[in-house]
Amino acid sequence: MGLGIAGLAAVVGSVALVRSKAASHTYPESDVPHAPVALVLGAQVKPDGTPSAFLAARLDLAKRLYDAGRVEMIMVSGDHRAPEYDEPVAMRDYLIRAGVPGTKLILDPGGFDTYESCVRAKQIFNVAELIIVTQSYHLARAVATCRALGVDASGVGDDSARQYPVSWWRGAIRDQLACAKTVVDLLTRRHPMPLATEPFLHDAATAFSTSDDY
Repeated sequence: MGLGIAGLAAVVGSVALVRSKAASHTYPESDVPHAPVALVLGAQVKPDGTPSAFLAARLDLAKRLYDAGRVEMIMVSGDHRAPEYDEPVAMRDYLIRAGVPGTKLILDPGGFDTYESCVRAKQIFNVAELIIVTQSYHLARAVATCRALGVDASGVGDDSARQYPVSWWRGAIRDQLACAKTVVDLLTRRHPMPLATEPFLHDAATAFSTSDDY
């Protein structure tokens, strides 16, 4: 009983801490401030290599930000641990089909979770400022994580995937529980999982500063 109460208190406290860290840094789509990079966090990819509905909604939102001139480049960060499963490539291909130039896309194959995506954005790709794009229930944790790691992060959340209520609420509940792990990661400064190679290594800050559109 005591352990259950302690666990609940840890989750509630973690959620409160995450929300306070993200407060005033999340925006509706119409009010998103300009940033050099949009960071789209990965999610499930179907066996045929196409994004799931939740991931497609994130990518569609990032595309609208790009089209509106709110961001100059889009970083897609996701899981590519197995040769047969590649979130970043699926995300890139989806955006290219939607009309985003390939030169405006940055691929991060080591985004195995929210924490690692944020660490790698700062340490591997040298991004100092970005807009995070994900579902709204995930947004506070993602923004808080990046900001705690020293990235000037804001965020905009997708709500269109609410049309899948079972998956939406399952994800929302899981995300609240994940806040406790996020706090532990930030306190311990867990090192990202090393990759055998960095095939898409790219200095996003340099790419932005040399962009023809800048």
